[in-house]
Amino acid sequence: MKRITLPLCILAGCLVALSSCVAKKKFIDSQIALRTLKSDSAMMANRISTLEKNVADLKEQNANLNGQNGNLQDKLTAISNDADSKGKQLRNTQAQVADQQRKLQQLQSLIDQQKEKAAELKKKMADALVGFNSNELTVSTKNGKVYVSLSENLLFPSGSAQVNEKGKQALSKLAVVLNVNPDITVNIEGHTDSIPIRTKFEDNWALSTARASSIVRILVNEYKVDPVRVIASGHSQYDPIMPNSTPDGRAKNRRTEIILSPKLDELYKLLGN
Repeated sequence: MKRITLPLCILAGCLVALSSCVAKKKFIDSQIALRTLKSDSAMMANRISTLEKNVADLKEQNANLNGQNGNLQDKLTAISNDADSKGKQLRNTQAQVADQQRKLQQLQSLIDQQKEKAAELKKKMADALVGFNSNELTVSTKNGKVYVSLSENLLFPSGSAQVNEKGKQALSKLAVVLNVNPDITVNIEGHTDSIPIRTKFEDNWALSTARASSIVRILVNEYKVDPVRVIASGHSQYDPIMPNSTPDGRAKNRRTEIILSPKLDELYKLLGN
């Protein structure tokens, strides 16, 4: 009986020891697994924290980009509005340029017409006065006007404002052209040399004005030129065409100029617009 009990005790002790070893091993394994889980949990928490920071950064970047996009949209709108405004200004400028070009063409056309009228009038005057030599009178054009320059020898005795017979003949031929061209303005200018006058006239102003007035009276009273068209003025010695230092120069300066101007009503009207 004792022989049977002893082995059983030994067997039971072994089983208890074996059971204790198994339980300890499981405990150790569970502790290792727990530490592993804690480590994994800490790593996961770090990763979550990192991801959350990344998300926050991305949100901030997205907000900044949205703000920049809004600014760009505002700038684009402003640029578009500015482009529309500048486009409108450009169209207005182009219209103004086109209008100015049209007026310039009209103006040039009128100027050309005035030049043609002046050239035609010059020819008529030259033909009408063909019997007089160049020492007595000349016909020329300047600035769209016709200048008929009559010398003192043709028109007046020295120091006088009384027109002589040959001068009246020249004025009669000139009046014929004026009367068939009613759209011509007539400006009559008296000129003298620089030698002080020693006759009944106070000075060269008085002489030059009196000579111009005498010619006006003949044209209007004797040859029926419309007085509304005629202007008389005296320039004394202050508009010479030659130096007064020589007898020949002084002789050329003693003259009466009849300046014929085609009416410029259309031209003035265009310039006034």
